[in-house]
This record gives sequence, C-alpha cells and structure tokens, in this order.
Amino acid sequence: MEEEKRPAASRPLILVTNDDGIEAPGIRHLVRLMSRLGEVWVVAPQKARSGMGHAITINNILTYRECPPRDGAVREFACSGTPADCVKLAKDELLERLPDLCVSGINHGSNAAINVIYSGTMAAALEGGIEGIPSAGFSLCDHDTSVDLSPLDETILHLCTRMLEQGLPEETVLNVNFPTGPIKGAKVCRQAKTRWAQEFERRAFPRGEDSYFWLVGHPQCMDTGEDSDEWALAHGYASIVPVTFDLTAYRAMDSLRDWEL
Repeated sequence: MEEEKRPAASRPLILVTNDDGIEAPGIRHLVRLMSRLGEVWVVAPQKARSGMGHAITINNILTYRECPPRDGAVREFACSGTPADCVKLAKDELLERLPDLCVSGINHGSNAAINVIYSGTMAAALEGGIEGIPSAGFSLCDHDTSVDLSPLDETILHLCTRMLEQGLPEETVLNVNFPTGPIKGAKVCRQAKTRWAQEFERRAFPRGEDSYFWLVGHPQCMDTGEDSDEWALAHGYASIVPVTFDLTAYRAMDSLRDWEL
C-alpha cells in the first residue's frame, strides 16, 4: 500500500517511539513507514527498555541526545529513560506542537493479552493516549530481529491513515499484534484471559558467591473464546485490541457499595 506524500506544510506530525531502543530494526522500519504519512520525529530509549511497563524516571536524572536523522525522520533523539519518559519528554520539551499521531514499535515479541500491562511498547502508546494523541503500539510475535517486516506494512499504514483522519474514541489506544507467518487479515478483538506461569531459575555466581535468580516462565491462556486476540493470532490474523488507561472495574462498583462502607 503506497501513500502519496503531502506537501511539508500540510503534513501531520508523527511521534515514533519504542521500547527496544532507537537502533532496533523494528523502529527503523516504522519510521520509514510513517515518513510516507507525515513529518516524523523520533524520541526513543537509547538502549533496550523492554518489560518496563509504565515506569517513569523519578529517582535519577533524565537525559537525551540528538542523533543524525535517517529513514525519512525530520529529527531524532535518544533518551536515557523509559518508553513513557520518551513520550513525556517529546510532548513537553522537544516537539514544537502536539503530535497528530503517536506510534510505538515495531516490537519483536507478543504484547497481546496480559502482556499489555508489562509492555514498554504499549506504555508509550498509552502515555500518548493520556496526552490526547491518537496512539497505537505495534508488535510482531517473532523475536527474530532479522525477520522481514514488510508484510505488516499494509495494515499499519491503513490503521495510521484512519487514525489521522478520524482519531480514536476518547481514552482509547490500539494494541496491534501480528502473527508469525502469513497474515490472513486483521480482526478487532478483546484481550484474552491469560496469566504468566513464573519460574525463578536459581543460578550460582562463577566464584561461588551467593546464588542469584533469573525470571523465566511461559504464558498460560485460560480463554477458549474465538473473539480474543490470542485466538486471532493463533489462526493467522493480526489482532487489534482497543485498550484504555481507565483501570476502574465498573462491574465491581455495585457489589463494593453493598459492603456498607
């Protein structure tokens, strides 16, 4: 899907970020895609910050350095902080106006289901949404950083074009995941009910000092529904889950009121 470039004066401002670091292949590919749609600024972690969730830097200094622009970007900045820090810094200090779109990724590894709460990729998108910017996170369920990302292009460009034209519902961002292998299409889904089965692998330091732990584990899906993101991905579809940063459990409010607090 090829998008015609608009004149610079009329082009939307697009913020591109990620959690794998500014040099990651996924963000470089996403920058090239977004340069078809608008004026691209990049503000991303200077190194990989995966699994940071929505952490922000409050007990340490926050720095950035400007990098030579490439891949169609207008300006690029590498930030010492987390993905959420990058969006905050971009919006309040670096960008000349509020972006028309914020995109995060392309992440290598799934951010579907419960992974969304651990994901630095999605934290950046959610931070954009908090600031009122139409935002989306993009992830591929493949950890191979050399994999061809071009099969994702049509869906990403279509979604971003729609977001630029129509925006998103209030307090909503998109969590978009792509399956490995051929992509049959895309489905709007709900988040599957899953959890992580954790294991702490005990290891010994080389010189016999106290042991340490390495967190390992695997996801467990307790969801058999055919309308979830995990089902879509398992059947070759890209999953598009609208998520919100309002964490209120509205269905529980009436039962809690019955507690006669």
